Amino acid sequence: VTYSETWRYRLVNGSCNSSLRAPKEPRNKVTVVLGAQWGDEGKGKVVDLLAMDADIVCRCQGGNNAGHTVVVDSVEYDFHLLPSGVLNQKALSFIGNGVVIHLPGLFDEAQKNLQKGKGLQGWEERLKISDRAHIVFNFHQAVDGIQEQQRQLQAGKNLGTTKKGIGPAYSSKAARNGLRVCDLVSNFSAFEEKFRVLAKHFLDMYPSLNVDIDSELQQLKVYAEKLRPLVTDGVYFMHKALNGPSKKILVEGANAALLDIDFGTYPFVTSSNCTVGGVCTGLGVPPSYVGQVYGVVKAYTTRVGVGAFPTELDNDIGSLLQSRGREFGVTTGRRRRCGWLDLILVRYAHMVNGFTAIALTKLDILDTLSEIKVGVAYFVDSEPLPNFPANMDVLTHVTVKYETLPGWCCSTEDVRCFEELPPQAQKYIRFIEDFLQVPASSI
Repeated sequence: VTYSETWRYRLVNGSCNSSLRAPKEPRNKVTVVLGAQWGDEGKGKVVDLLAMDADIVCRCQGGNNAGHTVVVDSVEYDFHLLPSGVLNQKALSFIGNGVVIHLPGLFDEAQKNLQKGKGLQGWEERLKISDRAHIVFNFHQAVDGIQEQQRQLQAGKNLGTTKKGIGPAYSSKAARNGLRVCDLVSNFSAFEEKFRVLAKHFLDMYPSLNVDIDSELQQLKVYAEKLRPLVTDGVYFMHKALNGPSKKILVEGANAALLDIDFGTYPFVTSSNCTVGGVCTGLGVPPSYVGQVYGVVKAYTTRVGVGAFPTELDNDIGSLLQSRGREFGVTTGRRRRCGWLDLILVRYAHMVNGFTAIALTKLDILDTLSEIKVGVAYFVDSEPLPNFPANMDVLTHVTVKYETLPGWCCSTEDVRCFEELPPQAQKYIRFIEDFLQVPASSI
C-alpha cells in the first residue's frame, strides 16, 4: 500500500490513528462589528461599548474615508484611521494590512483628538500598525480629485468619493506598484527610488497633476521615524493574540456592506471589502477564528453621495429624519440622504455577512412619527424581484412594497431596557427581527 493510498484510506474510512491530529479549537475568536447599510449606522457607538472590556481593537480595511464619532465624558472624538477603541487605555489598537494609511492624516487625527480631551493620551504606546499595510500618498489624494472631475465632465456625474486618495491607493496595491509601511521603515534609499517611480507613473497618466516629490519625500522621512516604533509584523501579532492567553479581540469595520467593492451598489462603493471576508484578508485571521458578527442597523436608512436609494424620502419626513438625526457625514460634512428602513437591503447584507445579531441604532429619531413604513419587497414593472439586484440600473427603477407600522409618538431617549419601550416600538423591533431571522442584541 502506497503512502497516498494509506492517506486516502484514513480520510475515507475515518481511521482513528493517532497520527491524524484533530484540528485545535481556536483559543480566542474575534468579535466583528460591521455596517449593514450604506455606512453611518453608528458603528463607533457599538464599538466603543464593546471596547470597554476588549484587549485588542482592530481596523481591517478602508482608510481615512471612514468616520466614527464617539462621545466619552461629554467629549466628542472623531476617528477616521485610528480604531475607536484607542480610547480604552487598557487595550491595544491594531491597524491591519488591509487598511491604506495616509500618514499626515493619521498623526493629524491623533493631534486633533488630543486637544479635545484626555482620552487619547499615550495613544502611541497602545497602537500597532501592520508592516504590510499600504500607504496613501498626497498624490493619491490629488489623483482622486482629478478622477472625480473627469467623471463629471465625461458622464455628467461623479461617484461622490471623499477624495482621500483611497481608490487610487488601492489601485496601486492591485497594480503591484504600491508602497507599504515595511518599505518606508526599512531602507529609505530603496523606498525613495520606488516612490519616484510611482510618482512618475501618476504624472504620466495625469499631466495636470502637481507633485512636489522632494518635499513629500522629506516629509515621509520624518514620518518614518515617528512610525517605526508602532510597526509590527501583523500576521504574527494576530496569530499570537488568537492562540495565546485568553483575550477579547474586537474588529471594527469601516464603511458598510452596501459599500463593499464586490457586494455593494457598484460603482457607487468604496475600494475595499467591508464585509466579513475583509476581516480575514485584512488582518490575516483564519475564517475559523471569526466568532460573533454584529450587524449595525440604523432604524431608518441613510446614504451619503450619489447612487440608487429605493426608500429615499424627498419630502418633509426625510427632512425631519435628517434634522433630528443630525445626519451629516463625519468625514465629509455632507448632508446624508434619508429614507425608510429597507429590510430587503439589510437581509442581503445578512446573506453576505452571516450576522449572529444586529445592533439597532437611532430608534429615538422615529419618536415623533405617527406611522412608520418599512421596505419589505422590490418590484420591477409590477413583477416581484426575488433578489437584491447587482445591476444599479435595475435598482434605480425598483418600486418598493412597504409594511406600515404604528408609531409611538413619545420619547424613548431615557429608556434603558426593552420592557420599558412603548409597545409600538417593541413591535417595530420584533418585526425587524422576524423579517431578518436575526435577534437584536442591543438597541
